[in-house]
Amino acid sequence: MLDGHNIKKGVAANTPTGESVSDAALRGESAMLSLAIRNANLVDGTGAAPVRADVGVVGDRIVSIGRVEGVATVEIDAAGQTLSPGFIDIHTHYDPQLCWDRYATPTPEHGVTSLVMGNCSISLSPVRAKDRQRAIHLFGSVEDMEGRLLEATVPFSWETAPEYLAYLKQGLGPNVASLVGHAMVRLYVMGDAAQARAATETEVAQMCAIMAEAMTAGALGLSFTFNHFDERGRPLPSHYSDRQERLRLLQTLAKSGRGVVEVAPNFFRKGLGLEEIDFWGELALETGVTTSLSPILVMPNMEGAWQIILERFEHWRARGAPLFGQTQVRPLDMTLQLSKGSAILSKATTWRESFELPHDQRLSFYGDPTTRAQLVAEGERLKAAMQALTVKRGRSPATVGLEGRKLTEIAAERAEPFTETMLDIAIADDLETEFALDGFLHSDEDKVAHLLKSPAVHIGSGDAGAHISQFAGAGDTSYLFERFVRQRGDLSLPEAVRRLTSELADHWGFQDRGRIVPGAFADLTLFDPKTIARGDETWVDDVPGGQGRYIRRPTGISRVIVNGEVLVADGAYAQSHPGRLI
Repeated sequence: MLDGHNIKKGVAANTPTGESVSDAALRGESAMLSLAIRNANLVDGTGAAPVRADVGVVGDRIVSIGRVEGVATVEIDAAGQTLSPGFIDIHTHYDPQLCWDRYATPTPEHGVTSLVMGNCSISLSPVRAKDRQRAIHLFGSVEDMEGRLLEATVPFSWETAPEYLAYLKQGLGPNVASLVGHAMVRLYVMGDAAQARAATETEVAQMCAIMAEAMTAGALGLSFTFNHFDERGRPLPSHYSDRQERLRLLQTLAKSGRGVVEVAPNFFRKGLGLEEIDFWGELALETGVTTSLSPILVMPNMEGAWQIILERFEHWRARGAPLFGQTQVRPLDMTLQLSKGSAILSKATTWRESFELPHDQRLSFYGDPTTRAQLVAEGERLKAAMQALTVKRGRSPATVGLEGRKLTEIAAERAEPFTETMLDIAIADDLETEFALDGFLHSDEDKVAHLLKSPAVHIGSGDAGAHISQFAGAGDTSYLFERFVRQRGDLSLPEAVRRLTSELADHWGFQDRGRIVPGAFADLTLFDPKTIARGDETWVDDVPGGQGRYIRRPTGISRVIVNGEVLVADGAYAQSHPGRLI
C-alpha cells in the first residue's frame, strides 16, 4: 500500500514507457499528485467507521490514503467534511437526455459519479432507420418523454449497439453503464411480430448474437419489462418472449463473463407478481447472472404486499440466486398536468391515446362525449392510485379557489366521478392545472426504511431522466442521507455510503469502483452530513425545443470527482468530460 511518502512533487506526468502515472505510482515509482484532498472524514465505502485522512490521486486512480505529503496540481481542503466513493444510480433513463446534455444534469450534483440507463426494456439501440419513430413512441409511452424532443435531439446516427456505444462514450460527464433494451432487440430481429408471438429458434439465435456483440462493445447487460404498454395499449415485446428465449439471452451474458439483467415485473396485480420473482430466481440461479427486479413500493391500497414480495426475494437469496429487488428512497410524489401527461393515467388505453395528441386535439378529445365516457371509466378503475390527488395550482379564477382540496371531495360535492371533475377543472385551465399526488405512494417511512436496509434489496428505482414533467427523479442519494441517516437514524453514515457504493459496484460489476482504496478509480463525493439535502422541487425551462422539467438542486455537496477530475464544485459544473462507458 502506498502512502504520501511514496509520492514526490515534480516528477513528470508520463513514465518513459508511456504508461499512465497512476500505473507507475501503484508500483511504488514516483509520480506527481494530480489531486489531493486533505483533512477529510473518510468513509471508504466498505461500511467501516470514518477516519480522518488525506487522499492522493494520480491521473484517474487513488494512490495514497492517510497522510499525503507534497503539493498536488489540484488541492482541496475538505475541512472535516465526509469524503466517500462516488454514489451509483442503477436505475435511470438518461438515454435521450445524454444526446443533448452529456452531464446528465442534475444527477452528478447529488454525488452520483456512475449511472445505469437503458432500463425497462427500452434503449436507443439497436434500431433500424425505419423503426426510429417506433423507438421514439416507446420512450414516450413508457417514460413520458415528449416525442418532439426526441425527434429534435436524438441523432440516430447509429443502427447497432456497438455503433451507439461508440457514439455514447464521447464526452461524458459522469460514468455511464448502458443496458440494451429487450424490446429493441426483439423489434430489430422480429419487426411487428415482436408483439405477436414467441420467437423461433433462428430468431432467438439472432438476438443472442446481437447481445454478444453488444457485450463485447461495452454494454452492461439486458433489460426487460412486463409492466408497460406501448402507445396503442399493447404489452411491450418482452411479454411475448418465452422461457427459452430469456434463458438463452441470460446464457449469452454469462458467456461474456459479465453483465446484469434488469426486469420491471408487474407487482401491482393479484398474486403480486410472485411467480415472476420465482421465474427470474430460477434463471438467475441457473445462469449465475445478477438479476434486479424493480420497483418494490409500499402501496397503501395493497397492505402488506411489500413484505410478501420481500420475503420471496429473501427465499431466492437464501438459495444462492444472485437475485435482488430494487426500491427507491423518496415517496413517489408527482405533479400531474393533462397538458403534459401522467405515468399513472398512461396505464389506461384511452388516456395514453390522449397524451399522444397535440394540445388543441387533446382538448377536443377530452370534450367529446364518447371519448370522455371512456376516460371517466378508465379513471375510475385507477381510482385507488389516484384518490389522493389534490389541486396544487389553478390557472383561472374558477380553479384557484380549489387549491389544496382533494379531487374526490370536490367530486362528491358535485355528485360526479372524480375523473369528470378533474377533466372539467383542467379544461377550464386550458389543461395547465397542476394536480398533486403527494404522501400516498411509498410514503410509510418505517416500511420504506425496512426495504432500504434489506440485503435482498438494492437502492435504485429513482427513474432520473424520465417522467420529467411529473417529478424530479434525481436526488434520492441526497435524500437518503437527509432523511434516513440524519433525521431518522435508520442507517448509519458508513452503512448508507456502503449501500450506494461498494455494494452496487460489486453486484453490478463496476470493477475498481465503489471503494476508497489505493488502485481504485478516483470517483469521489465530498459532502457535509449535517447539511446534505435533496433541495426543493423546481421547474426549469432548460430542455431543447421550449420544453421544461422538474429538478432538485441539492445542498451540502461541495465536490464531485469523476476519474480523478472535479466534475461539480459547489453546484457548478467544470468544463470537463471525465466520464467513461463502464
